[in-house]
Amino acid sequence: MRKTYLALAASAVTLVASFAGAEETGSIAFAAEADGETIVSETELTDEVVPVFVEGEVVQELPEETEATQEIPADAPKAESLHALVSTMPAAGQLSEEMRCLAGAVYFESRGEPLEGQLAVAQVVINRSESRQFPSSYCGVVYQRAQFSFVRGGKMPRIKQGSAAWKRAKAVARIAHQGLWDSEADDSLYFHANYVRPSWAKRKVARATIKTHIFYR
Repeated sequence: MRKTYLALAASAVTLVASFAGAEETGSIAFAAEADGETIVSETELTDEVVPVFVEGEVVQELPEETEATQEIPADAPKAESLHALVSTMPAAGQLSEEMRCLAGAVYFESRGEPLEGQLAVAQVVINRSESRQFPSSYCGVVYQRAQFSFVRGGKMPRIKQGSAAWKRAKAVARIAHQGLWDSEADDSLYFHANYVRPSWAKRKVARATIKTHIFYR
């Protein structure tokens, strides 16, 4: 399910790695529809502001992305777990702007979630970029007006680039972009925190619940 870029048909070498839990607690995102109104949550878990998703048709094209698809050898064996796969992803190297947008969404929205929850957030961004209802690029999705409120003045806040949370976010973004691990979020386009009950959720189909997030199509 890609519009303008190819997912690499590969997997990574088996390495068992464990993470002692999320380094920080990130903000919790939730999605909302624009049926004549914009639903905004004012709940905060940390200093990050809860983002809001709305539907809107756009026409942006996704630039061809090649940087992330060149990092995993085609003959690499399959990892036994998502944790093991994350541990094999390159930590060095510059991200393209598109991949930075995807990793940034993972970092700010779900760095306090388990890896499965972080992958699900990345999958929502990817799914939106492939849907005609939303912008056709990762950056277009993340910076779309009134979508992610951690974006302030059209800019992403400063990221602690030396942190373990950012390294994991980059790894998760690359895995999601390349389609190296199936996400429980499946084809979800929306998600919200499990402590809120948005009215639009009644009209959507729940795909998965991962820790504090519920994902919908």
